[in-house]
Amino acid sequence: MKGGAMALIRMPGLIDPHVHLRDPGATYKESFTTGTQAALAGGFTALLDMPNNPGSPVVTPEALARKTAAAEGKLACDVGFFYGASAGSLGTYGQVAPQVFGLKLYLDDTTGDLKVEELETIRSIMQAWPRSKPLCVHAEERTLAMVLGLLPSVGRSVHFCHVSRRIEVELIRDAKERGVPITCEVAPHHLYLTEEDVPRLGGLGLMKPPLGRGVDVDALWANLDVIDMIATDHAPHTLIEKRSENPPFGVPGLETSLPLMLIAVHAGRLTLDRLVQMMHTAPRRVFHMPPQPDTYIEVDDARRWTITDDSLYTKCAWTPFAGMQVVGAVESVTLRGQEVVRAGRVLDTLAEGVAIIPLA
Repeated sequence: MKGGAMALIRMPGLIDPHVHLRDPGATYKESFTTGTQAALAGGFTALLDMPNNPGSPVVTPEALARKTAAAEGKLACDVGFFYGASAGSLGTYGQVAPQVFGLKLYLDDTTGDLKVEELETIRSIMQAWPRSKPLCVHAEERTLAMVLGLLPSVGRSVHFCHVSRRIEVELIRDAKERGVPITCEVAPHHLYLTEEDVPRLGGLGLMKPPLGRGVDVDALWANLDVIDMIATDHAPHTLIEKRSENPPFGVPGLETSLPLMLIAVHAGRLTLDRLVQMMHTAPRRVFHMPPQPDTYIEVDDARRWTITDDSLYTKCAWTPFAGMQVVGAVESVTLRGQEVVRAGRVLDTLAEGVAIIPLA
């Protein structure tokens, strides 16, 4: 690892509002423990986990209870959950809404079988979910435009996940300028990789939404001011799966997100204050997350290093950014007064007082 004198900067614990911890259902890819340890290594002290668990999607109160029980005693940082939208789950929204941070509505292909296509069902879901709770939408291009068209009819706000195309961010900018109540996020892999990287990466470069063209990446950077937050869409799969003839979609991102975004800070593409807004303040505000007192991270802002697979805590043990030189490394993490990362290493104990959030 290269680097000059250490230049520590203190930041609040980061929040990732979009992860797939694979637990329960696919713990051979990731588990609550390995995923939250990876989060700490990347500077994240709170995560929001998506509902498309393989074989056990969180679309019933019983599935949510099983997932919550599975997380007990296995967390290295705070974790909250989303509920999955489906035609059959409409009647359960009032029961589960107080237990989750939002509803996830899938309108395009992704891992699992939660895609909703019927326009009438989509509108009913948007109307039925409590307006006081966020509604997160996986929508790409045409389906994103469809959701924007539905908003006056359903009278609510929505949050667009992993915006990745020029037309999407341009539509979002136009809607925001007209006062439409929407927020959105972008994943670092859509800011730093394009479809031209897929031949080099093979299955490691396949995700949903897929990597875009250079003009899409340029548009995301040019419109970063209307993007509310950075979300990793951490979606680990094993190397065997990703190198197979039919690789699943998804890439890990918890441990590479901060150094990648610090490259942008050093390049003058955004300020450190704006980075904190996108990786802490906005997720907390949009998803109504409780504060974590006496929680912060310290980052060596002068450290230049190369991302490697063998340095990762995520169980899948690979990243599409392996070999990339970055700047800025997490030196320490303190969660509610307890040091959980020291000298860049996650301490070998689960943190005291971590919680499944919302807090009871």
